[in-house]
Amino acid sequence: MSETPLHFRTITAIAEGIASKELSPVDVTTAMLDRIAQLDGQLKSYATVMAEHAMAAAQEAEREINAGTYRGRLHGIPIAVKDLCFTKGVRTMGAAKVMADHVPTYDGTVIAKLESAGAVLLGKLNLTEGAMGGYNPEFDIPKNPWNPDRWTGSSSSGSGVATAAGLCFGSLGSDTGGSIRFPSASCGIVGIKPTWGRVSRYGVLALAESMDHVGPMTRSVADAGIMLEAIAGFDPNDPTSLPNPVPNMLESVGQDLQGVRIGFDVNYATNDIDVELADAVRVGVGILANQGAEIVEVELLDMDDYASVWPTLCSAEAVLAHAATYPSQRDDYGPWFQGWLDMGAKVTGADYAKANNLRAACTGHLRTVFKEIDVLVCPSMSAPPHRVSPKMLYGAYGARDPKFQRFTVPFDYNGAPTLSVPCGMNSEGLPLSIQFVGKHLTEPLLCRVGHAYERATSWSDLHPDV
Repeated sequence: MSETPLHFRTITAIAEGIASKELSPVDVTTAMLDRIAQLDGQLKSYATVMAEHAMAAAQEAEREINAGTYRGRLHGIPIAVKDLCFTKGVRTMGAAKVMADHVPTYDGTVIAKLESAGAVLLGKLNLTEGAMGGYNPEFDIPKNPWNPDRWTGSSSSGSGVATAAGLCFGSLGSDTGGSIRFPSASCGIVGIKPTWGRVSRYGVLALAESMDHVGPMTRSVADAGIMLEAIAGFDPNDPTSLPNPVPNMLESVGQDLQGVRIGFDVNYATNDIDVELADAVRVGVGILANQGAEIVEVELLDMDDYASVWPTLCSAEAVLAHAATYPSQRDDYGPWFQGWLDMGAKVTGADYAKANNLRAACTGHLRTVFKEIDVLVCPSMSAPPHRVSPKMLYGAYGARDPKFQRFTVPFDYNGAPTLSVPCGMNSEGLPLSIQFVGKHLTEPLLCRVGHAYERATSWSDLHPDV
């Protein structure tokens, strides 16, 4: 690990150095802020850099640790969060012009939990407007560090870019239709979409509340588990948060996969998707078997049919989320999100009910599939990151092929936890990603499976040449 540049080391490794006092939180934070200043002008991952706040937090962490108070593996670790998370006294804009002057008077629960764990908040990360598919023309578009002409994964794009490029050691993203998994896959990092309700959404700008999830994006599975454990738990300010105790997310990391039943539907996972990605997932299934897992053949119904109604649900709920500014400030929205809200405003009660019935059917089907398995394996998205243009990202909303969200939307519908892990590089040098889906509240098992896969490969050790 000593040969790995500081900025690309894992939270786990940096935490060991800080706990032993071989590394100084102040020095580590200074190095990260210097790297942001040097590189983020081209990568555009940060909406707001909180340099003074970060240095004060690093100095406090160093004082505490030197005095014998060590809070745990996030103590003194520089991280960043998607600019949906309320931060007291710091703009939280959601990449929307209508929110450009929004300065919260309190911290969202995830921010409070991270700071309670001793993490050092470097800043707020760019995203698509309202956490949907396109950007407001007045906001920056993060650039993929593997290739600036390729997609960065939509909503949590700044989180993916900053984490992959070594501009933070971990970040928070959100996922309503794939926006932890898409940027994790596009940028070659690890992402956990937790069980819905595992992490409080209090003080997080909403897109579609019945499907919104908040979760960590990191460079290793263990790091994601560390961050998730810190932000999880019941919150009386969020009545949808789950009262279940927060487990040790890494309790079984390091074990083999004996006794773990992993479901694989070859048609679902490989039909009509990128060939190199499909091959990488097949290889991944073999690696899991070599680690002791029992591979169980399962059969899923056509997930594209179910995913086709996601725009109805999400756009209608987005109208509610933006009721304070839409339609009263409609012209201040960018073309993409304006079109999304306009579509949502036309959804009738019957339209929503029909779509919601399909969502319920999808959830019921998945419940049946999971009766015989512990984990489902599939890609994180249907292809490597595609080429993009400013017109595509700033322009008007355009409908997507449902297969685009084949591997994401079903698990936003049912709120099941997912883990995305790098599984290769394609012939163009772009990252590929495999996804593990669990039953509700089985994040520790997902970390066990993901870590076993990660340990048997070297894909998570690759970093873009920035």
